[in-house]
Amino acid sequence: MRFLIISHVKHKKQDAAYFAYEPYVREMNIWLKYVDQLEIVAPLNDDRITEIDSQYQHSSVEFTKIPEIQFTTIGYAIRSLFFIPTIFLSIYKACKRADHIHLRCPGNIGLIACFVQVFFPKKTKTAKYAGNWDPNSKQPLSYRLQKSILSNTFWTKNIQVLVYGDYGSKSINIKPFFTASFKDSDIESITERDYTKSLKFLFVGSLVDGKRPLLTLKIVENLILQNIDVSIDFYGDGSKLASLEEYVTTKNLEQSVKFHGNRSRDTIKSALKEAHFLLLPSKSEGWPKAVAEAMFFGTIPIATKISCVPFMLDKGKRGILIEPDIEMAIKTILSNLEPVHLSELRRNAVTWSQKYTLEEFENNIKQLLST
Repeated sequence: MRFLIISHVKHKKQDAAYFAYEPYVREMNIWLKYVDQLEIVAPLNDDRITEIDSQYQHSSVEFTKIPEIQFTTIGYAIRSLFFIPTIFLSIYKACKRADHIHLRCPGNIGLIACFVQVFFPKKTKTAKYAGNWDPNSKQPLSYRLQKSILSNTFWTKNIQVLVYGDYGSKSINIKPFFTASFKDSDIESITERDYTKSLKFLFVGSLVDGKRPLLTLKIVENLILQNIDVSIDFYGDGSKLASLEEYVTTKNLEQSVKFHGNRSRDTIKSALKEAHFLLLPSKSEGWPKAVAEAMFFGTIPIATKISCVPFMLDKGKRGILIEPDIEMAIKTILSNLEPVHLSELRRNAVTWSQKYTLEEFENNIKQLLST
């Protein structure tokens, strides 16, 4: 089988090997166990390989480089419009060569690919929609358009669209799915946390507006003002780091807040085994790996009611659901701090999340590729 991946993810090359964002590549390497040839159509740059990059594991990789496009400014938009015909043609040619077409959505490249795949109704296809599939959520037009095309059985045929959460879609194209991070062998006895003393919070993710790291920081600050003994460790990097560090200095929070930058998976895993809570008040998510990974090791997630998060947290039985408002969030968190209740949340979270292992994920991928 010649397997084609069409993605907006930025790739890097070192010698004859290709690298990209580690969680994405780790997932794709599971798919690649069951394909003979691989072609990747994606942007490629000369940036250095970092700790959060990982290598594709396949013996036969062909890479078709396409320009990166974005529409954040007028200049970028004009430049991107100029590149669209070239990208469309590159994707079309790659689809002709492929036996199985795999789209990564949502994204600008994914949108173009959604239009191109219409010309290949007989070819087997899958699409991974890694964003928020909730039909009631407010999303950019390009995202709504991708969802509409992928779920439309007239325009999009012979495809399985993997989405996070079950929203009762009547389209046969749509298949509720999940993402896994750990193996069966990672399952271990989770020690009971002590919720009567100092409480340790984690933030794991990019320090960007969409993840609301400042709101995270303010929630912790207000818990301290409520005389709750708490601290938080931020794992991740991004455009908001400098302003967050300035806020910590201004508010004299240095003893309670630490920034660690991007760290290895093993480091994050160790932190999750010790923390009491993961705090992630994001604006939007698909299947938030940070939440699932926290639950796997007994860290209780505190997250906003977005996308499939209420499903993951069983409407508050496996974690704490908050509103993106400091006063309301603090009120909700304080009302959930009874130790017996927290122990129950932790047990429920562990029991549920440890069903979603990499072995179970791989079995599902195998079934997708065999149909």
